[in-house]
Amino acid sequence: MGEKGFKKKISRRSFLEIIAGLGVTGLAGTAFRGLNGLPEAIAKTNRRGTKYYGYAGSVVPVAPDNPSIVHFDKFCKHGECGVCSTVCHEKQGVFGYWDPRVASEVVCVNCGQCTAYCPGKRGIPAMQERDETEKAFAFLENNEYHVVVQTAPAVRVAIGEEFGLPPGEWEEGQLVAALRRLGFDAVFDTNFAADLTIMEEATEFVKRVVYAEKPLPMFTSCCPGWVKFAEYFYPELLSHLSSCKSPQQMLGAVAKTYYAKERGIDPSKIISIAVMPCTAKKFEAQRPEMKAAAEYWHNEEITADVDLVLTVRELARMLKAKNIDLLALPEEDYDPILGEDTGAARIFGVTGGVMEAAVRTAYYFLTGEDPPDTLLEFTPVRGLDDVKEASLNINGATINIAVVNGLANVRNVCEIVMDNPNKWHFIEVMACRGGCISGGGQPRTEVPPTDEIRLARIESLYTSDELSQIRLSYLNEEVRALYEKFLGEPNGELAEELLHTHYVDRGPVA
Repeated sequence: MGEKGFKKKISRRSFLEIIAGLGVTGLAGTAFRGLNGLPEAIAKTNRRGTKYYGYAGSVVPVAPDNPSIVHFDKFCKHGECGVCSTVCHEKQGVFGYWDPRVASEVVCVNCGQCTAYCPGKRGIPAMQERDETEKAFAFLENNEYHVVVQTAPAVRVAIGEEFGLPPGEWEEGQLVAALRRLGFDAVFDTNFAADLTIMEEATEFVKRVVYAEKPLPMFTSCCPGWVKFAEYFYPELLSHLSSCKSPQQMLGAVAKTYYAKERGIDPSKIISIAVMPCTAKKFEAQRPEMKAAAEYWHNEEITADVDLVLTVRELARMLKAKNIDLLALPEEDYDPILGEDTGAARIFGVTGGVMEAAVRTAYYFLTGEDPPDTLLEFTPVRGLDDVKEASLNINGATINIAVVNGLANVRNVCEIVMDNPNKWHFIEVMACRGGCISGGGQPRTEVPPTDEIRLARIESLYTSDELSQIRLSYLNEEVRALYEKFLGEPNGELAEELLHTHYVDRGPVA
């Protein structure tokens, strides 16, 4: 394991080609949009000698066509603040690590941490998610469409904060009821797709370990902010990312294929909406690679697997606009076919949760036995530490794993892997501190967000896992039915077509 099957590959576009294709006037009109003058550039040098530049105290540039984030100049303090640039640089490792004179686009990984930290003016942040509530209402009011919705694990432990509840309150049943009151035709659980992701991801990891089909270490790929970060800064490592799509995109693909077949619905009439704690999910949904249903049906009328992504804040605004009191609603269950989950899926919203869920299933795949209790409360990967490490012994083989959250910390881990690819076999990455529970689309309960709030949300998800009757992804009956009736087997031909993807080298220099 480790070195076997590893091949270091550096594939970057020519520096001269980028310069030739870069219009100076176009760059000036986008990369520095919204800045009140440019303070003195701060030069930095990375391990490979490439210089990157940032501007102290400035506003993080946001491109006009950014699908995730909008900058409202009238609420910005400009040089008096600098919070967004500090967060983007120090916590996310993005701003200040790119030379805007070379980049052909405004560099953003869409994580939205700037929207979580921005103090703005009079309580209104200058950095906000791109609001798509009107689009959602338009879909819901159009009887031509069958509109389905999915909710991520971290949503149910944060939505209550928008209605006055303390952080971490469990509001799953009321959330489902509220979505039905908005008019959704079916309410699905992203947790179903989290279990599906584990089936695919654990299978892929086992193949890498046993057959060395692809290089180790393998990185998780459910976090779109991390994926785009890797595409920009570490394209050499893209072969190490799991090819699995995120749960959001897996559910979108099966909703317009398997669900459409089971329910006898024209897939071109299905509108798939996702409620996420994450602004990067908006970017992910519109990636050109995310059109598996259109390819499956050979139908160009199907424009995307997931048509629209709403943050928790956007959903709260929709509910309030329709006078729907979340707290007064009865608890209701998710719809069947794509609605069953396990405890393993619920902890996907927490840093370390994806790794813990994957290890439970990988253990079963490698041994044929259910994992021991020590893997059901796998404490070495829990908590808010920047980087967590652990070793497992499965069938006499030692598997070294790492969990990292916060992209500035991810940068450090990537540098280690570049120097020593044999250190770890499996690495979980989440762009935001604490994981999805602290995503850029979560309620701004405290500004800046605090670890107290993060830990309250985390505890709620772990408690729900502990109380679950089923805590292993491979025991999800609806996922099993999906394979038996439709997909065939994990990593099989149809699963690869619908549930896996590829990545794009966005690196700018030779």
